[in-house]
Amino acid sequence: MTTVDQTTAVPDEVRRTFGARVHAWVVSVDHKRLGMMYVGFGLCFFIVGGIEAALMRAQLAQAAGKIVDPATFNQLFTMHGTTMVFLVGMPILLGMGNYLIPLMVGARDMAFPRLNAFGLWLFVFGAGLLYYSYIGAQGLYGTSAAPDVGWFAYAPLTSKTFSPGNSTDYWILGIMVSGFGSITTAINLVATILVMRCPGMTLMRMPLLCWMMLIVGMLVILAIPVLTGAQAMLLLDRFLGAHFFDTQNGGSALLWQHLFWFFGHPEVYILVLPAFGFLNEVIPVFSRKVIFGYSLMVAATVAIAFISVSVWAHHMFSVGMSPEINSFFAATTFLIAIPTGIKIFTWMGTMIGGKIRFETPMLCATAFIGLFTFGGLTGIMLAVVPFDWQLGDSYFVVGHFHYVLFGGTVFGIFSGIFYWFPKATGRLLSETLGKWFFWFLLVGFNLTFFPMHISGILGMPRRIYMYQPDRGLEIWNLLSSIGVIFQGVAVALFVWNVIRSLRNGKPAGNNPWNAWTLEWATSSPPPDWNFDQVPTVGSARPLWDQQNPQDPDSRHEEHL
Repeated sequence: MTTVDQTTAVPDEVRRTFGARVHAWVVSVDHKRLGMMYVGFGLCFFIVGGIEAALMRAQLAQAAGKIVDPATFNQLFTMHGTTMVFLVGMPILLGMGNYLIPLMVGARDMAFPRLNAFGLWLFVFGAGLLYYSYIGAQGLYGTSAAPDVGWFAYAPLTSKTFSPGNSTDYWILGIMVSGFGSITTAINLVATILVMRCPGMTLMRMPLLCWMMLIVGMLVILAIPVLTGAQAMLLLDRFLGAHFFDTQNGGSALLWQHLFWFFGHPEVYILVLPAFGFLNEVIPVFSRKVIFGYSLMVAATVAIAFISVSVWAHHMFSVGMSPEINSFFAATTFLIAIPTGIKIFTWMGTMIGGKIRFETPMLCATAFIGLFTFGGLTGIMLAVVPFDWQLGDSYFVVGHFHYVLFGGTVFGIFSGIFYWFPKATGRLLSETLGKWFFWFLLVGFNLTFFPMHISGILGMPRRIYMYQPDRGLEIWNLLSSIGVIFQGVAVALFVWNVIRSLRNGKPAGNNPWNAWTLEWATSSPPPDWNFDQVPTVGSARPLWDQQNPQDPDSRHEEHL
């Protein structure tokens, strides 16, 4: 009898073989498992993309470097950019939305669970197809294996003349397939948010992260099909002689740029808006204050969505467009700074007067505000067309967009991971290791990317594999390369923190941060069905209402 009791006390997950556990994850349609797999795959590719960046910085650490040859550098450059945008940012952010949105709106699962799983495995297959190019893209031509046309794949570099092997085809198909996965996830997010909210949760009572993910889903549905269509046109050029982008046969190389950047600029906000959402949840909790200006934050998000599809050609000021077109896109670029600035002031208004606790999620969130603001200000500088003519193809732009996408999105991602890791695992990440990770990452990031602004002003072009000595560029490139070492240490500390905490981290409890939104109303980790009973809410802070039923301020945020 005792033996039976001991056996039945062992969880099924423990008794299963390793193969059975893997199979359970592979065939799962549970949004929580799918979200964690999205994030896990994205973090693995984050390490891969970081290694590619480290090799490029090693090459550029000194003048006339000889670490890698030009062909290898171009492959690293292409794969790093493609990996970070399509295989890191997109899956991690959409994956975290996948995990959190049903919990935040009080739903059992996503609207279309099987479509959800299909989207994940489309992403995985597309990513595998892209990296298979390293061993499978030589084809009959025996040329370099990995794609080497830049993550933006400008024409005519993608023509059969300049890229005769199959590497560009792997780039096209890999991104196209993973893009289909992103579209399916976006459809799921939009449907879940619009039609599966629990009783009492009106649109203006949703957590702000839900608003951000709703807008992101709509932008994905709008923008990625444009890139997919452009890639289909490129395949027709390469295999059927369509000449859409072939200037020697009546095509237009600028057509590719227009189509790509019509996707590319909304993509910036597809990557940044979820990070905005993470801050909207983290900052109020660690400031112990309701978010300042809920309605303004929603309005600013909607405004960003509309304006983001009208600024794409500011990436093309140096191609020779007419003064009228340049003026229009310069004006819209200035305009989009207004709703973005509203968000910055909203976060600052929330923090001012609050009882701030600078734990790791809040440290990453405050770093996000500073770094993203700096990157946004250099973006406003580049909106001045003559300034862009001078520096648009220099390392100044490399520094600018890394402050926006790395300083913004990546710090936002880590803020969210440290904040919701206890919910997903039931364990707290080590706060000591978390702070070491944060400071190494912050120092390494600024040491890498701030000097790029100076080297760009001094005349260092982007997309080059080497530079000549005695031009005043050596010290700035050396500093940028040293910064990568600090970032590598930070990533190692994060990985060790995750492994250590999964094994013997401090139990988190259901709500370790004393937060207010619905995902903290269930156990950590949540059961398969999320909630024993579908919750009913009366405000944007349902857990605060439960804890303070007589507090007249419990519904105050609806009027801010």
